[in-house]
Amino acid sequence: MKKYIPGETKEQRKARKNLAKQKKQPTPVPTKVVTNTPTKTSIAFVIGNGISRNGINLAMLRPFGKIYGCNALYRDFKPDYLIAVDTKMVLELNNHGVQHEMETWTNPNRAYDHFTGFNFYQPSKGWSSGPTALWHASDLTSYDTIYILGFDYEGIGQQVNNIYSGTQNYKASDEKATYYGNWLKQTIVTIQNNPEKRYIRVLGENLFTPPELNKVANIEHIHVNDFKKSFNL
Repeated sequence: MKKYIPGETKEQRKARKNLAKQKKQPTPVPTKVVTNTPTKTSIAFVIGNGISRNGINLAMLRPFGKIYGCNALYRDFKPDYLIAVDTKMVLELNNHGVQHEMETWTNPNRAYDHFTGFNFYQPSKGWSSGPTALWHASDLTSYDTIYILGFDYEGIGQQVNNIYSGTQNYKASDEKATYYGNWLKQTIVTIQNNPEKRYIRVLGENLFTPPELNKVANIEHIHVNDFKKSFNL
């Protein structure tokens, strides 16, 4: 920069030098603010124990969203949240200290109100474990999309449809399946109470969907193979 310019006054020269200094200063970088507000693509997975989810590697879903599971799922996989409302199952969880390894929820019960580490719904929800897990992911959080796996409803023929059938605290695999009516009603209540959310139910090979569920506007159904392709499983 020239020290002197012919005809330039002292004040003009001073102003020119100040302007040159300002141009040499680096442009400030705006501070990036990170919040916990869920994005429009925030998702969760609610895992039932119907056999339609056999062959799905649940661990590979972790990068995509939180995982809510039910009952004996802990034997094979540790979800982010485990829900169990059956007394015998809660006693099993406590015997293995499961509630100290993952966030575990149940209903209040005199049989285990002295147990430590459990989270209790207040008041008691009074629903089955699967629908309670779906309600928890829907009403107590703010996900945009919720995938539902292992909600098969229908038995295998007339027999039990459950990955853990024949094991502790479950019916034998050759026993008659429990009617799914209450489970279905509880599921529909949650979905209809959250019309802003998108629900995607993953179907197994039998492709069964209760007619009542087809009437719910904000739920879709996809085949398990398409689900696997979507998440590169």
